[in-house]
Amino acid sequence: MLRHEFQPGKLIAGLFLTVAGVAFAGDAGGSWETPWFAIIPMVTGGLCLAGAAAFLTHAIRQRRAGHDHASPEPEGAWPSDRPSGGMSVG
Repeated sequence: MLRHEFQPGKLIAGLFLTVAGVAFAGDAGGSWETPWFAIIPMVTGGLCLAGAAAFLTHAIRQRRAGHDHASPEPEGAWPSDRPSGGMSVG
């Protein structure tokens, strides 16, 4: 049983930030040379991909769930015809 829903946007963001951290940890340890400006495309690109994945995940989940929570609007109804409010004239 899942404890929470899978969120691929957070997974992608975490992976890219981990890659950036490993790149600079390897540079600090002397294993390889990483230019100081390399973090900008890594983090920016990762956050853009994470945002796109989160947006798509949200859109897919909403489409699968349908509009069960919203009450259907009768065809041709005016906002003032609704009992829950609307603009009152007067």
